[in-house]
Amino acid sequence: MIPTSYPTQDEIARLSARMLLEIGAVHFNAKEPFTLASGLPSPTYIDCRKLISYPRIRATLMDFLTVTVMRNAGFEAFDNIAGGETAGIPFAALVAERMALPMTYVRKKPKGYGRNARIEGVMTEGERVLLVEDLTTDGGSKLSFVDAIRETGATCGHTAVIFYYGIFPETIQTLADHGVTLHHLCTWWDVLTEARESGAFDDETLSEVEAFLRAPRRWQDARAGN
Repeated sequence: MIPTSYPTQDEIARLSARMLLEIGAVHFNAKEPFTLASGLPSPTYIDCRKLISYPRIRATLMDFLTVTVMRNAGFEAFDNIAGGETAGIPFAALVAERMALPMTYVRKKPKGYGRNARIEGVMTEGERVLLVEDLTTDGGSKLSFVDAIRETGATCGHTAVIFYYGIFPETIQTLADHGVTLHHLCTWWDVLTEARESGAFDDETLSEVEAFLRAPRRWQDARAGN
């Protein structure tokens, strides 16, 4: 069912950050940094996959994502909702249900047998597709999914995520250069603000996290290989 309430974007960001903190999806550890997929260290880690196990929070965030997309892109802007394998699949299904649209998903690579397809479900030429994912860091991983969608003859000019890092300035331009607009609910800055207000982490940890957010490459370079 399409949501009928429309909180401001600032309120959506605040509440989304609060919910991610409430379920323990946010992890801060400056003393023993996490290792990202890139191999670089980070004092921050977020696990949006946990959301599927919390029905009330899951439903609220999917309402938020749906109204954000409709408000920013249009109420009749899409014909198909595609989820990126694997984290984006449940969220794409939930958004598709709310928007009363078909749902598909995109594999990271062809499955290697049968039709050797990257698109599962029905996607046809000319359809306007919204790519739904759990999060984005620098936007790079979205491009492969977008290209796979476009190879069907469909168009994909928008991607929607629950969480956007918001600390790598090239992200929006990387996507824009590929003809894609990003829609998101909250960023690390929103989470940091809410974490401070709620006292979810100690001041020393939050100060180190802020140092990372203000200059992530410098922070990583200083600790890479340690």
